[in-house]
Amino acid sequence: MWITLYIFLYLSFNCMYAASVLRSDRCQLQGHFRLNGMHQDGDVILGGLFQVHFFTVFPDLSFKTEPEPPYCEKFDMESFQLAQTMAFTINEINKNPNLLPNITLGYYLYDNCVRLGMAFRAAMSLISGTEKSFSNLNCTGPPPVVGIVGDPSSTPSIAISSVLGLFRVPIVSYYATCSCLSERKKYPSFFRTIPSDAFQVRAMVQILRHFGWTWVGLIYSDDDYGIYAAQSFQQEMQLFGHCVAFSEILPHYNNPRDIQRIIGMIQASTARVVVVFSTSSFLLPLMDEVVLQNMTGRQWIASEAWADSPVYHTPRLLPYLGGTLGITVRRGKIQGLHDFLLHIRPSNEPRNSMLRIFWENMFGCSYETGATVKDGEQVKNICTGEENPIPTNTPYTDVSALRGAYNVYKAVYALAHALHDLMQCEEGRGPFSGNRCADITKLKPWQLVHYLQKVNFTTGFGDHVSFDKNGDALAIYDVLNWQPSSDGSIRIYTVGVVNEGATTGVVLKLDEDAIYWNFETKKPPRSVCSESCPPGTRRATRKGLPVCCFDCLPCGDGDISNTTDAIECTTCPDEFWSSPDNNQCVPKEVEFLSYEEPLGISLTTASLLGTCFSGLVMIVFAHHRNTPIVRANNSELSFLLLLSLKMCFLCVLLFIGRPQLWTCQLRHAVFGISFVLCISSILVKTMVVIAVFKSSRPEGKGAMKWFGAVQQRCTVLLLTALQVVICAVWLSSASPTPHKNNHYIRSKIVYECAIGSVAGFSVLLGYIGLLAAVSFLLAFLARNLPDNFNEAKFITFSMLIFCAVWIAFVPAYVSSPGKYAVAVEIFAILASSFGLLVAIFAPKCYIILLHPERNTKNAIMGRETQNK
Repeated sequence: MWITLYIFLYLSFNCMYAASVLRSDRCQLQGHFRLNGMHQDGDVILGGLFQVHFFTVFPDLSFKTEPEPPYCEKFDMESFQLAQTMAFTINEINKNPNLLPNITLGYYLYDNCVRLGMAFRAAMSLISGTEKSFSNLNCTGPPPVVGIVGDPSSTPSIAISSVLGLFRVPIVSYYATCSCLSERKKYPSFFRTIPSDAFQVRAMVQILRHFGWTWVGLIYSDDDYGIYAAQSFQQEMQLFGHCVAFSEILPHYNNPRDIQRIIGMIQASTARVVVVFSTSSFLLPLMDEVVLQNMTGRQWIASEAWADSPVYHTPRLLPYLGGTLGITVRRGKIQGLHDFLLHIRPSNEPRNSMLRIFWENMFGCSYETGATVKDGEQVKNICTGEENPIPTNTPYTDVSALRGAYNVYKAVYALAHALHDLMQCEEGRGPFSGNRCADITKLKPWQLVHYLQKVNFTTGFGDHVSFDKNGDALAIYDVLNWQPSSDGSIRIYTVGVVNEGATTGVVLKLDEDAIYWNFETKKPPRSVCSESCPPGTRRATRKGLPVCCFDCLPCGDGDISNTTDAIECTTCPDEFWSSPDNNQCVPKEVEFLSYEEPLGISLTTASLLGTCFSGLVMIVFAHHRNTPIVRANNSELSFLLLLSLKMCFLCVLLFIGRPQLWTCQLRHAVFGISFVLCISSILVKTMVVIAVFKSSRPEGKGAMKWFGAVQQRCTVLLLTALQVVICAVWLSSASPTPHKNNHYIRSKIVYECAIGSVAGFSVLLGYIGLLAAVSFLLAFLARNLPDNFNEAKFITFSMLIFCAVWIAFVPAYVSSPGKYAVAVEIFAILASSFGLLVAIFAPKCYIILLHPERNTKNAIMGRETQNK
């Protein structure tokens, strides 16, 4: 609204002025503002805006006469020091033969009285001039000032830049920090030597991150500075996953009820850190209420607008604001400034009303009346004498911590260097159309903006000055800490620095040992909504609360988190599993049936026992090979059967131990060939038994010629050779290989032998099953043969055991996980092998060893005769 109003006024003045041109041969100034200022002539004039007074007083309106112009009250010594710094800097430049040679700089400096209206009036005076008339009928030509240093506040800078930016008049502010002023399209000629609020916010968030303060309160003033800073702060906090516990605005009118509500919010919140973006005038009522409510135990974070404000450095506020951390603009040193401040005199510069007002406030006198009152008596006016020295212990003469003054110093030098670069241009090599250079006598403001954008120099203090594409200076802040002094008041100490580089980003350096903490522990406070989640857990946000309020949930099996406050758990790679604490991935346990575990030892023992039993039976049969019972049962096939059973028992050892390529290839091949050799021997034995029985009858006397020794051997070899071919084709086409299986048990790697080809394995087992079925069928059909040929009964029983074992094997094998599937297969091999060994050979060994009297031909024949 203010901006629109002043643009309207400005255009109205132009229209009135244009109308007067039609009636006169001279340009007439339509109005004159009463402003406090300072002036010095020169070839090129720079303008300046400073807050020399705290308040603007507007006279009462009667609506009958033209109102009196507003005037300013309550002189500010510190701000006047800034104005004098600009005057000092211009004098220093004029004395420098290497900068702007043959050119003398002058200045117009005005007081804006901390009021938008006054600031805008001062800016219009700078750009339009204060001469009542000039003879140029077109009202054209260079403006009275080529550039302006100021305004110090963001809101006036926005208004002034919105208007002067239309004419590309360069403005270099030394204190306006609103991030909105970095919008180059809206403010094309605005520059500043102070970092914007965007960096101020980043710097403050870096301090919060450094101390782990993720849960903070926010208070900001109801102006452009506070509103824009608060918005940027909340966005930056969200970027780093931090939360604002509460956000309260300080209104212009400082209603006591609003102040009490804000205090109540601070006290009710669990946040122990409060960030404040405000100017001193907004914040004072709140701090008064803090004292009234005796509110301690809070860590205050001050923005640069009040971080070094002396109004708060009183013993009354020490218990509440002691330990405050704040950031402020870079402190610098200006050689010779102190002497310059001590030697100014109003008589030397009679046109400078601002200097006269300073003198009156410094010595408490009236410069016009020539008298003052002291102890009730009128005495000689020290204002006219001017022989008294200026006191050295005032805010005006204090140059120990030049912050705003140092920014003013850099702003003036930036304009001077831009002018110097403009003068160094060689005709024909200029940056403007036609490679032309700018003429210093006909300088246009936009030409100076071009050079100001490219300014690059280093101050005597060693700081580099340049502007980015948005007109912002290199960002650097000092970190301040409010500490108690010997007199009980607050004293400010610099405890760190924050700067931002193009490649390094925001860098915070703190001397933590030098920081004073206003807490019983003398340590930084904790300000979090929820404690950090340790490694092995993840954060789960509480419903309806900010992200900083969360619960810690343990990661699931196979998932880990190895950082604090992990948002998600990470799944371990395939061959890794989570540790017991779920904070790291460890190699999965490799599982296989080993010789060291109890199950492996038991199965190995059973395999060796079976091998030994087969060997003992073989020894018994070999020792009694000439006895009738051995000879009657086809001793050659019996020895072949015992040999194959021994191989069946021994092939179990290939299934135990860490799978390797050769063991995976041999285990099923040896198993298949051994069992085919075993079953084929039984099959031939069964066929021989049937043939012997038939040959004992007249109609079957020729049956034995087909089952002689040669035919028996050939049959066994032929049936076994077919299994060898099956194994060869299987191994050559899709050989079994070692395989790490992650699907049985997620937490372990089951090391097993992949069969390679399901079809090959099925054919191998199917062939064994076919032979076993045929053997069982023939033995079952011959079960009723005479007792002296009861071998068929034993074979039937052995085949019944064999088939039952392998039929039960299939579902047990499929449903068994990991190494237990291998154990089931081994158990089937051992069970079927023991079944064959016991069912076929145990009755014979019983007669041979325990009843040798029955191991005779007569006994066998007698039984036969008896049965007949």
